[in-house]
Amino acid sequence: MKHVLDRPIWSALATRHQAFAEGDSLARRYRPSIVPFAATAADDAESLQALGKLLPPLESSILVQTDPIVLPAELSAVSTASLVQMIAEQPVQAVSDERVRRLTRDDAAEMLALASLTKPGPFTLEALSLGEFWGVKIDGRLAAMAGERMKQPGYTELSGVCSHPDFRGGGLARLLSLFVANRIMARGEVPYLHAYDSNVAAVRLYESIGFRLRATLNMAVVQHTG
Repeated sequence: MKHVLDRPIWSALATRHQAFAEGDSLARRYRPSIVPFAATAADDAESLQALGKLLPPLESSILVQTDPIVLPAELSAVSTASLVQMIAEQPVQAVSDERVRRLTRDDAAEMLALASLTKPGPFTLEALSLGEFWGVKIDGRLAAMAGERMKQPGYTELSGVCSHPDFRGGGLARLLSLFVANRIMARGEVPYLHAYDSNVAAVRLYESIGFRLRATLNMAVVQHTG
């Protein structure tokens, strides 16, 4: 039996994130206002056909899975990449810093601006629907943030980790990664994350705080061929 994180998008949309899903038992996607992720239950012809019908023209969607990505005739890959999926199954260092505060919808515009500048991955104003986000503000500016994204039974994804260039080098990404990972673990869940395998600095950071490589995943940004 495959691991629940081998198709993280599908397993989230089929379980804890059903409320954010569009589609059926063959293919699903997050509502595009939240995050442009889609997935199939399997790579059989019926599921791929359902995916082709589910994804509308003029919109890009992201697929992520351990298996090679197979596309129906209606879709083509705009870009592809290799991701590492890392997991922290043992307790990580506890941290405490009075600067860390819960981010709310009042902070959404600042969060979007920071994500647009640093590009930690797909991020929208509706990202707060998926889980908690925490940040550090310095001189009234959002200096760094980290939060939660996909959720499967027993697992929560650590995501959106980024620091403003003006405040890098101060250990904020490490601080917030540990802070969010500890909150996930306090709920009895296992934190995991994704990073481009080419992002050596990020991978080393996550290794240094207790994450280990679980799998290498394929990613594709897809659009309609028509």
